[in-house]
Amino acid sequence: MKFPGEWKYKLKKAIGNYSKKHPKFRKIWKKILYAKRKLYYWNRSRNVTPDEKTVVFNSFNGKTYGCSPKAIYEYMLTKEEFADWNFIWAFKNPKAHKFLEKNPNTKVIEQTAKIYERELAKGKYWITNYRVPDHVWPKESQVYVQCWHGTPLKRLGYDLQTSENAIDSIPEIRAKYDMDAKKFDYILSPSRFASDTFSSAWNLKENGMEDKVLEVGYPRNDYLLNHNLDDIAKIKEKLNIPADKKVILYAPTWRDNQHESGVGFTYNLNVNFDKLRQELGEEYVMLFRVHYLVASTFSFEQYEGFIYNVSSYDDINHLYVIADLLITDYSSVFFDYGILKKPMLFYMYDLDDYKDSIRGFYFGIDTLPGDIITEEKDLPDAIRNSIRNFVYDETYQKFNQMFSHLEDGQASKRFVERVFADALGTK
Repeated sequence: MKFPGEWKYKLKKAIGNYSKKHPKFRKIWKKILYAKRKLYYWNRSRNVTPDEKTVVFNSFNGKTYGCSPKAIYEYMLTKEEFADWNFIWAFKNPKAHKFLEKNPNTKVIEQTAKIYERELAKGKYWITNYRVPDHVWPKESQVYVQCWHGTPLKRLGYDLQTSENAIDSIPEIRAKYDMDAKKFDYILSPSRFASDTFSSAWNLKENGMEDKVLEVGYPRNDYLLNHNLDDIAKIKEKLNIPADKKVILYAPTWRDNQHESGVGFTYNLNVNFDKLRQELGEEYVMLFRVHYLVASTFSFEQYEGFIYNVSSYDDINHLYVIADLLITDYSSVFFDYGILKKPMLFYMYDLDDYKDSIRGFYFGIDTLPGDIITEEKDLPDAIRNSIRNFVYDETYQKFNQMFSHLEDGQASKRFVERVFADALGTK
């Protein structure tokens, strides 16, 4: 049975597969697409004057309502100074987020090129934790804030020494970071470590752009310091999690070398959930959260009551606060989760390959505040030990001092005071 646009999907997949094997063709094809799309954006924006009181928000390329853009938006809603401002949110699935329009100043749009790019052209401010499309360039009068989405363990951009990225070569990756650095006015940083890393990854120092780093903490982490017990109870009720069960949050990252043309990045689970349920099912439940870049779909119907697939749940902060233990690998989620001073465990089944071939790390894994497991058979005992014998020890304290020293629940306030200083007359 054919579906609408099937020929486009097949053509895109064929071009993607051919591009992986022929770098020269990939380079030419990307240039053609860039030129075409840039012309379209120029046409959509050329006669538009950005509105001084309009902000366009985007989180994870339109996939969620969360992260720092959400925190900044909700903080702005509480301030009288922004009572007459316009807020635009772009989503892949706008119907699921129409509730935001209960605020009369907020408009929810579908993130298609025609609609999204027209709104970008209208907005004075762009607040996103994801790169804007390559062909979209802000005007001189516009302010683009790259909030990014985490403190990095994995090397980025110009710091990559080796890479098995299935889509881009290292020179192509660096070109993307160069382009983004030229576009944004600020890149948000939660710590001195992150500031130094972002300056290096985006090559800001070499290009005299170090003043673009905005080191004020992550607004998204304000919630982790300001939530209460009622919030936890409501989230558990919403997800139908039994009150008598301990909660494990499993949030692995994506692999650069696992990609299917026409589909996107995929992920191999590498976990025996049957064994975990057998060993832990009476006392624990597990929340599974796949990385936002992963296109794989997972069905856990056979594990109903033990595994909850929360990959599409908007705000990961809600999952952090109800979890008794975080299991991850190389994802930056552990930097934020550490603010809660709760146990975490690192399941790195492909550690040697990842650190030596796929990406590489910014610091030694002995800095991590939790046990590192490389064998699947060790998971059940490691989970029990991590929860039952947890101590907020010196290693964990030093970890938070290094990566979360700015997190005090006031990052949104500092962000708004800096970015909107001209509009508020406080500069």
